[in-house]
Amino acid sequence: MHILIIEDDQRLAKIMARVLDKEHFTFDLVHDGNTGLEYALTGAHDVAIVDWMLPGKDGPSICKAVRAAKVRLPLLMLTARDQVEDRVAGLYSGADDYLVKPFAIEELLARLHVLSRRFDDASLDSSTLVVNDLTLDMRAHTAVRGGMPLGLTNTEWNLLEYLMRHEGQTLTREQIFNRVWAFDSDAQIKMVDIYVSYLRKKLKTSRDQSDPIETVRGIGYRLVA
Repeated sequence: MHILIIEDDQRLAKIMARVLDKEHFTFDLVHDGNTGLEYALTGAHDVAIVDWMLPGKDGPSICKAVRAAKVRLPLLMLTARDQVEDRVAGLYSGADDYLVKPFAIEELLARLHVLSRRFDDASLDSSTLVVNDLTLDMRAHTAVRGGMPLGLTNTEWNLLEYLMRHEGQTLTREQIFNRVWAFDSDAQIKMVDIYVSYLRKKLKTSRDQSDPIETVRGIGYRLVA
């Protein structure tokens, strides 16, 4: 997973960062609400850990802004407030889960896994993915662009599916690599660029078609409609 940590307590933030690194997660760490919201709106993360009390925008304001922007991002709120009304307020602001400080790191990891799995399972409910003239039929395992079958390999299929499920969102090379090649111990991150090139060639079914995969310089790729 690629985690966003928005936490102004630098000691706690470093502890969480060390744990996530040990678990082989990638993460971005910011210490104020305004910068945190900018990161959250990129759509580049699998889960965001958001502290309630932050300089700039507070946690509930970040959650509300993310939901208003319709960014598909699970949000885990951290706070020292343990009253029922506080928890209710946090959840109503748009948070998906709530963790009271101090907490056990094992519980934090468990909640991150549950949040990520819940969102992934929800996205898998659709049997057909459609972005503009691109269609993936999950049951028939067919890929079509503009009425023309694409003839994708399994890796190309998995890459296109991940891009389509996150249409319009910038995905880092690390995110793509971890999702598409997660269980291939011999793979290297350069495979992302190689397979994007392969996929682009197959998506060009006619001369007048544009390239739907946009390169985000220095970061990764995104699928555009």
